[in-house]
Amino acid sequence: MSNLTGSILVVDDNRMNRLMLARGLEQQGHQVWFAENGRQALEMMQDQALDLVLLDIEMPEMNGYEVLEQLNANPRWRDIPVIMISAVDEIDSVVKCIEMGAADYLNKPFNPVLLKARVNASLEKKRLLDKQRELFRKFATDEVAEELLTSDFSLGGKLVDATVLFCDIRSFTTLAESQSPEETIELLNAYYAMIINATAGAGGMVSLMAGDGVMSIFGAPLAREDHRQQSVQAAMQMIELIDLFNQEQALLQRTPIAIGIGIASGSVIAGFVGTQQRATYTCIGDTVNLASRLESHTKVVGQPILIEENTRLGLDPKIQVVPQGEVQLRGKTQAVKVFSVPVERIS
Repeated sequence: MSNLTGSILVVDDNRMNRLMLARGLEQQGHQVWFAENGRQALEMMQDQALDLVLLDIEMPEMNGYEVLEQLNANPRWRDIPVIMISAVDEIDSVVKCIEMGAADYLNKPFNPVLLKARVNASLEKKRLLDKQRELFRKFATDEVAEELLTSDFSLGGKLVDATVLFCDIRSFTTLAESQSPEETIELLNAYYAMIINATAGAGGMVSLMAGDGVMSIFGAPLAREDHRQQSVQAAMQMIELIDLFNQEQALLQRTPIAIGIGIASGSVIAGFVGTQQRATYTCIGDTVNLASRLESHTKVVGQPILIEENTRLGLDPKIQVVPQGEVQLRGKTQAVKVFSVPVERIS
């Protein structure tokens, strides 16, 4: 394993122990911070971004167990790995620390080679978690990303009230055939960026990207009362961004694109599906199918945004809708009240 570097806080009431730890860590390229006791450590962590904590157990004012409990209870700190370093050489103490959330445990006097290996392993875990957090935030707001990262992972889902949005590019197959694969990839990357930006900006998350099709969820995993309103605002933002994109396409003498958006609200089963090794957060249910059917129906009525009755009931009166009548959508036994959402187009 390569030697990763990071910002490390050493918490120990013994000055000589602090200096010995710092010497080895700084030689490995780490930035080292010090705290003489647990209370001082927590105060420093309010403002200091850290990658790892080396924590003594027996300290005045606040011992290592108490500090570990505080770290694990705080969403900001619980993902920072903690290595306990203590003269307490009892299996009960080791078990207690691990159960409380410590990443590892070393006895004093510590072996420098073993300490280096444990530090590198903990920093690697932190690096992977930071990458995961960064990935989540590419598809969702910070709040949604944190909810996904801090919730206990398990396959399966729960029944929630949410809104689902489907979006795709009109005549994408024909468009892809008329240009090079490189141009198509460039187009899709720009399209995804606009849809993800609009979704995250309205508090939703992108759950699925397949070809030119995108599915976004509002109201899960983070519940919010205004998920219907936010989904429609996201859709309007998408249309605006596509119009701006088409202006750039025109300047480059490239083909403009058009999108269709279907939105439905109601009960869905939301959660992780897949395996323990590879899973994705998504939702299933009739609401999902309805949003997909509405997106397809935009091609029939020639309107970019279609919603159903339940979504309409959650909108601010300032958002205008136009009734499109009751429509018998494919796969539905009963007709659905459909509404279009007019948008001001940028010419």
